[in-house]
Amino acid sequence: MAGDYSEYDYVEADTIDVSELEPLDPETRKIMKGEFSTGIKLTVFYYIFILSIPILNWYAEGFMFSRMWGGMTYSWFFTSIVAMAMAFIIAFIHTALYEKRLKVKKQEIHFPATSKERKIN
Repeated sequence: MAGDYSEYDYVEADTIDVSELEPLDPETRKIMKGEFSTGIKLTVFYYIFILSIPILNWYAEGFMFSRMWGGMTYSWFFTSIVAMAMAFIIAFIHTALYEKRLKVKKQEIHFPATSKERKIN
């Protein structure tokens, strides 16, 4: 099937032994460490929020099960609407921090900002 293509040399998928991989260069290691750190912090923040809802349901039962709009309780509001908004905000924060790191990196390398600065030789 995939071997029928003749436009390129087909290479079958195989397993990779992680111990045979070359170590990461310091720049890539720094980028991955920053991404991991950001992801862990945002994940912990989200989990604390999600796990606080059952705690609030237990200790603030009168408030959490009181009605809002159309019969929706505060518990359902926090679980559905606020949690979804937090997911979008967390994705925005992660993307913004990544773009900030990328911008700093581009300034270090000095990529041309506009097409006028680019020259084709």
